[in-house]
Amino acid sequence: MESVENMDDWGNYILGFAFFFASHSLPTRPAIKSRLVKWLGAAGFTLAYSALSTFALIVLILVARDAPHVTVWEWADWQNHIALTGMCVAVVLVALTLGRPNPLSFGGWGHDRYDPDRAGIIGWVRHPLLLALLIWSLSHLLPNGDLAHVIMFGCFALFSLLGGKLIDRRKKRQLGVEEWTRLSRTKRAFTPTLNGGVRIVIGLLLYGLIIWAHEPVIGISPLP
Repeated sequence: MESVENMDDWGNYILGFAFFFASHSLPTRPAIKSRLVKWLGAAGFTLAYSALSTFALIVLILVARDAPHVTVWEWADWQNHIALTGMCVAVVLVALTLGRPNPLSFGGWGHDRYDPDRAGIIGWVRHPLLLALLIWSLSHLLPNGDLAHVIMFGCFALFSLLGGKLIDRRKKRQLGVEEWTRLSRTKRAFTPTLNGGVRIVIGLLLYGLIIWAHEPVIGISPLP
């Protein structure tokens, strides 16, 4: 590994990380969240939080791109194919998840409509957004072998692995162990629906849009 450069050169990177974690942790604190939900409504809070999270992620990606380059492992052309495949899976998974009722995890709304016997994708994966984050992180970790990106994507992967246990603990406390246990006893069933098909198509279109916008927004083409 090359020597790490002056810490002053990493200032924006550190600030980007601080902004990212602050934007994700502060709005979810019970006292702050309750006020925001009261002001924006449940759906409004989810949309606003998603927008803020996306903005903070873009900022972090940009400061990681501009951080001093310290090589941890060398790039190879085949690594991009892994990233492209993983991203397709992650984006479709997000499309299948967003907006669905899921009282066992974060995101979604209309939790009163949740039925553990007809949980859809929640029946297979309790925290599908965390799984999408894990796939996204590992897919991008491989072709980005410089220190700034290894730290960033490594932290995302670690958070996605540990986040499920933290959310389960919080939800058990909020719902009560008995209710959480009842809701978590989901049935795994593969039942094709029109809604699911539309979501997959939307996910693939969004994936294409991300590939198209990756170079002008991030500054790097994801194509081999």
